Amino acid sequence: MAIRYCNDGSRYLPEGRRRISRWLSEVAATEGYRITELTYIFCSSERLLEMNRQFLGHDYYTDVITFDYGERREGWVSGDVFIDVETVADNARQYGATRREEMLRVIVHGLLHLCGQKDKTPRTNARMHRKEDRYLALYRSME
Repeated sequence: MAIRYCNDGSRYLPEGRRRISRWLSEVAATEGYRITELTYIFCSSERLLEMNRQFLGHDYYTDVITFDYGERREGWVSGDVFIDVETVADNARQYGATRREEMLRVIVHGLLHLCGQKDKTPRTNARMHRKEDRYLALYRSME
């Protein structure tokens, strides 16, 4: 299992990356998968907007874009998760969360996408949010 954290036009890297990696491995296992290669890339709003336009044809800011390289039917996940640090901070203020909590939510959100969880309909979005809440509680319990 390899989980890496790097940046692209941002200086941000989350604190406690070993703990986060253990947590993500537990999340994947609970979802029925194992992580083979997972890279989190922390970037600027402009970088993620550019990627959203180029790869998804969307002309708006977003907090996370996930590229899936895994074979879920084989039981493993692999991918790149690009996270816009600026939008995450804005969302934290909007939702009344700490930056850390919102960042952890987006980090696990990306992994849940790699595990096959969708969020495009009200029903799947609500399910995604419940899973995020459950896994954030798991993270807090690992202290």
